[in-house]
Amino acid sequence: MLQEKLLLIPGPTPVHPRILNALSQPTVSHVSPIHVDELKEALSKLKKIVFCERGEPFIIAGAGTLAMEMALLNTLAKSEKALILSQGYFGKRMAQIVQSFGMDCDVLESEEAKAVEPEALHTKLSQVKHAVVVSTHVDTATGVCAPVRDYAEMTKDSGSLFIIDGVCATGGMEERMDEWGVDVVFTAAQKCFGVPPGLAVLVVSERAMEKRRSMESIPAYYSDLLNWLPIMKDPSKYFSTPCVNEIRAFNEGTKIILEEGLERRFLRHARVARAIRAALLALGFSFLPEDQYLADTLSVVRYPDGIEDLAFRKTFFANGVVVAGGLGNLTGKVFRMGHMGNLSISQVYFALDALEKTLASVGYAFESKSGLSAAQAILESQ
Repeated sequence: MLQEKLLLIPGPTPVHPRILNALSQPTVSHVSPIHVDELKEALSKLKKIVFCERGEPFIIAGAGTLAMEMALLNTLAKSEKALILSQGYFGKRMAQIVQSFGMDCDVLESEEAKAVEPEALHTKLSQVKHAVVVSTHVDTATGVCAPVRDYAEMTKDSGSLFIIDGVCATGGMEERMDEWGVDVVFTAAQKCFGVPPGLAVLVVSERAMEKRRSMESIPAYYSDLLNWLPIMKDPSKYFSTPCVNEIRAFNEGTKIILEEGLERRFLRHARVARAIRAALLALGFSFLPEDQYLADTLSVVRYPDGIEDLAFRKTFFANGVVVAGGLGNLTGKVFRMGHMGNLSISQVYFALDALEKTLASVGYAFESKSGLSAAQAILESQ
């Protein structure tokens, strides 16, 4: 067997033994009472995680890109225009999806290491009618956390539906659909839920569902929410064979989240992020996003002089920890370090110890234990 490595990439994230155990249980029929109960339970818990009493949850075989596509195709008609607030790579992906189906969009693109300002959104909405406004919450390429609550407020009087890409945030950072006025949150299993990849996940407001019903058709079949809605209402019905084991694991993941408590979970993510960043700063690293745009789930880390990207990540891997390289124009300049999901404090300490071993191996000068001490000061304070 392969030696297990600690996954600190932007996803998949470390999988809790309870989730692995659920995943490994014998496969049951996709129309059995066991699966029906597990999917119903997961759907109910999903709504609680995004603070949604009204609206419809969907858990479907796929991944985050499928969820993104479903959110857009089910809310945007051919004759309409979307407004995409792009903080990086995945904002651009949303524009590519819209354009690939022959639909129209405007893109408000932030400066590197920043988010689109709410005032820019307000100005754009006053100039042009947009049926849909969509933004990443945390862009996994840049690590920028966008002010999505402010965006939701700006769209309230515009008539636009507001969609959050929560792939790198849902379950680790607050997304209050009903209170904020969010119409769709879409995400995936393998990030803050801490479940292996394989599921596209959405929660859709009543208003967004009414929009889909008002559209005669959409350019999709598998991605059509109206094809999936009867199954979400009654999982014993058939449309397409679901990922039975993956749904069982996802259900266990939602149990873990709610057992911890959402507010406690959000605070833990924030505290772990501060601790890891304090350690990295003590060791001479810096961060791509400006301070006000730092996310609680992911850090995009700039190298200090004298550290070469591939050598660093290869040695870090040998020491037991996997981090991701930069995307696009950031390749070779940064590494991306996830700190989300069910990551434990002992895993954080293991990673920081491995980091210092790695730095010593690549010939980088630093004060021994300085990173670990900086993190402990945060994690062990009352």
